[in-house]
Amino acid sequence: MAHEKKLREYGLPWPEYQLLDAGDGKKLERWGQIITIRPEIQADFKPGWSYAQWHNMAHWEFEEQSSTQGRWLNIRPHAPEHWLITYGNLTFGLKLTKFKHLGLFPEQQANWRFIKNQVSAGQKILNLFAYTGAASLVARNKGAEVVHVDSVRQLITWANENRERSALSDIKWVHEDALKFAQRELKRGKQYDGIIMDPPAWGLGAKGEKWKLENHLSGLIEAAYGLMSPGAFLIVNTYSPKVEIADLASTAGQYFSAHQLEIKQLWMPTKTGKELYCGNLLRAIK
Repeated sequence: MAHEKKLREYGLPWPEYQLLDAGDGKKLERWGQIITIRPEIQADFKPGWSYAQWHNMAHWEFEEQSSTQGRWLNIRPHAPEHWLITYGNLTFGLKLTKFKHLGLFPEQQANWRFIKNQVSAGQKILNLFAYTGAASLVARNKGAEVVHVDSVRQLITWANENRERSALSDIKWVHEDALKFAQRELKRGKQYDGIIMDPPAWGLGAKGEKWKLENHLSGLIEAAYGLMSPGAFLIVNTYSPKVEIADLASTAGQYFSAHQLEIKQLWMPTKTGKELYCGNLLRAIK
């Protein structure tokens, strides 16, 4: 896959997290004191270190058992199945899940930086497909009024636990389909100073509705545009092979002019000098 360097933005390591290496369809990551090996379809190149070196370092390795689920193999006895890491003064709980995720998407550090620089106290921020709440906490930590929307109740509970760990208050939790909530907010005449969304490539809604991002991207951006106050920002992440940068540009171009838009690829560097593609990123200022 050829990608031009000028189109890239990087999620960077921080003291508690580092992408150590990637290759042969996997990635090696350090989360605090715990090191994991997880499948990664974009790691279609040779790693910097051997698998034997990886195995000597890692505590857990995820083994896929189907296209959507798997199990964690314990490499080091007594390694914890849940633990905490920090990002600045925020604290996140991590745990092993059957979906290979741990509760944080570290490449989003690129957007956390943007949010920290863009958000000010009192602004109203809407976080759709908000997962375990990292972006919500970053915005709330800057004094924003945050509405956090996710269709999975367990993830809202997880996000609220992260809020408590980080000693933050007053996030509004909404258990609902993100697009339907945004469309209802439009009818109510609501406006936001920032909208963040990291929609899944596919999945199920709050009532079991099937979801494919390519079928809903236009509706999401249309709703977001209508909810944005003058000067508001929009962040959209995509990790779907069916949504290319050209699709983002074409869809967003119906609502934003070229000078309002920034569309890039999101990448993560490894300690071994490799670089891992992590999807596409759209930002816009209304």
